[in-house]
Amino acid sequence: MRYILLAYGDEQELAAMSSSEREALWDAFLANDQALRESGHLLAVEGLQSSCSATTVRVQHGNLSITVGPLAETKQQLIGIFTITARDLNEAIQVAARMPQARGGPIEVRPIAALDQ
Repeated sequence: MRYILLAYGDEQELAAMSSSEREALWDAFLANDQALRESGHLLAVEGLQSSCSATTVRVQHGNLSITVGPLAETKQQLIGIFTITARDLNEAIQVAARMPQARGGPIEVRPIAALDQ
C-alpha cells in the first residue's frame, strides 16, 4: 500500500540553527532518504521552498481568490512530502517515526486513495 508522509517543521527554528547544525540535520535527512530507498520503502521525496513562497488559490461562488502565502499561518509549516510503500498503516507509522524530521515536527501519515477504482 502507498502512503504520503507530510513532514512539518518550524521554519524560524530551522533558520535560527547554526550552519553546522543545519548541515548535520541535512546529512541526517539524506542518510534517512538513502536508508528508505535501500529498504524499498521510499518511492519519491520532495523538499519544499519556504512557506513564504506559497500561493493559495481558492474559487468560491465562481470568484477567484489568490493569497500570497501558505493556506494557514501556523508555527509549523509543511517542509517535505514523501511517498512510501508499506504493508499497512502500522509499518508506515514506524517508517515515519524513524525519520529525523519527526524530531522537529509532526509527520502526517495518509494512505493514497486508488482513484482508478
